[in-house]
Amino acid sequence: MQAELTKYRRHIEAALSGWNGYDFDDICRGVEDESLQFWPGPHSVIITQIVVFPQFKQLYIFLAGGDLVELQAMGPKIEEWAKKKEGCTRAAFIGRPGWQRTYLAREGWHIEPYVFMEKQL
Repeated sequence: MQAELTKYRRHIEAALSGWNGYDFDDICRGVEDESLQFWPGPHSVIITQIVVFPQFKQLYIFLAGGDLVELQAMGPKIEEWAKKKEGCTRAAFIGRPGWQRTYLAREGWHIEPYVFMEKQL
């Protein structure tokens, strides 16, 4: 699997840039142990995770990189899989502010009124 992921390494590392919680090898391990899902496209990649809360299951779009048109086309298939195969009733992602200016708002994504704060310990 790592060989397949390596084809998308630059997209994965670009999506992870500025946040050091994961590196490329962590993503490879997550896909290998199936805690993360790998969605490759010809020129793009999406990595997801299913998060289980007591009241619902959520598709978490962990990272996405590549061609925006291609990523947009990949989204509905992934959402359908999450809903029908995994029982997810919600989807979420955290991304850089530039994602606000993409196709996502037209497809029903909205900014939640939560604050994400971080502190070094």
